[in-house]
Amino acid sequence: MKTAASAGTEPITLYHRRHTQRTRGKALSHLAPAAVLLVSALGAFTSSESLSALVWLEFAIGAAYLVLMVRELRHLGHGPLHHERVAWLEIAAAGILALEGYHIWHRHHEAEAVSGVHRFHLLPWLYWVLAVWYILMAFGIARILDRRYLHLHEEGFSGRLTLLGKPFAYRWHEVARIEPADNAAVIIHLTDGQTRQLSFADLHNGATHRDQLLTRAAALPAEA
Repeated sequence: MKTAASAGTEPITLYHRRHTQRTRGKALSHLAPAAVLLVSALGAFTSSESLSALVWLEFAIGAAYLVLMVRELRHLGHGPLHHERVAWLEIAAAGILALEGYHIWHRHHEAEAVSGVHRFHLLPWLYWVLAVWYILMAFGIARILDRRYLHLHEEGFSGRLTLLGKPFAYRWHEVARIEPADNAAVIIHLTDGQTRQLSFADLHNGATHRDQLLTRAAALPAEA
């Protein structure tokens, strides 16, 4: 999907007015996997954990993770209305949590082999569940963000203004006129006498999107 600045008749991706703050908060939430990585690093460097191949693999993924976190924060500074098809930061976080979960499980497994006492350990499973959650987010965030859109085309217009709202679609021949309701809303007067209201108030640059729709509708007689 194109952004608001794009031209043409492709759908425009719409973002919530607090999208930048939410994305920044999501980036900062990745401090939790970073803390897991830090604990593992401290354990290795204080000799309480051996520098095994698994630990070095964790460090490699952790280094990539920190680079990706800085990259995402820089993207937020330059272009907050940007999202990738795959969230690589989430994948790196999943890798850290999955490896650390296995690391903990392996350590307990070795201890149980020596003691002969078998116990259920919750923490590895918790890390694995969180890793699966991060993987789902990695491939699902873009699909969630794409749910809000506005599509202006020759036959009419369609879109969805909220994540859980129903999509709408109108053809120009069904519309008698469109008029502004307030700074970020429109009232659609249909040819059958019914009216509909669309509000862009909760969207980033909502008034701009509202004006795009009004401009397109106003230009129709000239295009005919």
